[in-house]
Amino acid sequence: MYKAFIRPILFSFDPEKVHHFTTSMLKFSLKTPLLSWGIRRHYGLEDKALAREVFGLKFKNPIGLAAGFDKDAKYFDEMSQIGFGFVEIGTLTPKPQLGNPKKRLFRLKEDKAIINRMGFNNGGVAAAVERLKGRNPSILLGGNIGKNKVTPNEAAVEDYKICFEALYPYVDYFVVNVSSPNTPNLRALQEKEPLTNLLQTLQILNAEKPKKKPILLKIAPDLTNEQLLDIIEIVQTTQIAGVIATNTTIGRDNLVAENKKETGGLSGKPLAKRSTEVIKFLTEQSGNAFPVIGVGGIHSAADALEKLAAGASLVQLYTGFIYEGPGLIKQIKKALLAK
Repeated sequence: MYKAFIRPILFSFDPEKVHHFTTSMLKFSLKTPLLSWGIRRHYGLEDKALAREVFGLKFKNPIGLAAGFDKDAKYFDEMSQIGFGFVEIGTLTPKPQLGNPKKRLFRLKEDKAIINRMGFNNGGVAAAVERLKGRNPSILLGGNIGKNKVTPNEAAVEDYKICFEALYPYVDYFVVNVSSPNTPNLRALQEKEPLTNLLQTLQILNAEKPKKKPILLKIAPDLTNEQLLDIIEIVQTTQIAGVIATNTTIGRDNLVAENKKETGGLSGKPLAKRSTEVIKFLTEQSGNAFPVIGVGGIHSAADALEKLAAGASLVQLYTGFIYEGPGLIKQIKKALLAK
């Protein structure tokens, strides 16, 4: 129904406007008893066999919503209700920022992909915290944190510290985002020295808390094998909990859509092979020393199983969720239960 009827209508409108429209409609629907019952009945599927325990947290199922969809912590409850086992909010920055000028989100329909150059548009971490107060504790939440565009890299650590301190009481794990291609010079923070310093600083703050919370690093798919070996060393040196592989790519290989040259990060089907390669490389070269969350190009149950077979402990959806609809979550669950 989604792909046959709903998606063609939605895809005829501006993607950023459609995102706000569909999330608002979902929020409304889940507050309407009859509609809520229908949605839960159609998309719901939970089983104890789907549960996972990773970096000390218990996930009701291994399928999460990747960061970028719920930037401002407005829809995590609804996303949980349609079947996600965990939701990652953000990327959040200390100060509100508008992000890059519109138009900044593009569908590449022929490639089953999206290019975005959003630029960490969000209302700031303080506003998100207000929405997180009193949240349902059964929803497992990650907090994806970044730096403001106006903050120079030399001062970036302070931005991450502000976000960490603000979100600590309200999220279950953290993700350090230094891999978005849409904030100028951000990816320079993936270099060995600044990244080690950033993660060690956050781990010091973490150790001062009543309970340490898992800190993960989200990396770009465009890193070389030598850089990935550095990532493994950094994870082991700083003792962070794991890695999310991968963020969007700046590559444009083998695309056919007319708008393929738009500036920004590419996500979706074209990223599937590379993100799986990165997962496999990290797990094999590290000897499964830390968990990896696999994200990038999951458009089917088979894609999710491929990520898990490559070594991922959990998976996340974003672009595949937009193209395939919420039924994809249930399809993956059925495939996992059938194994």
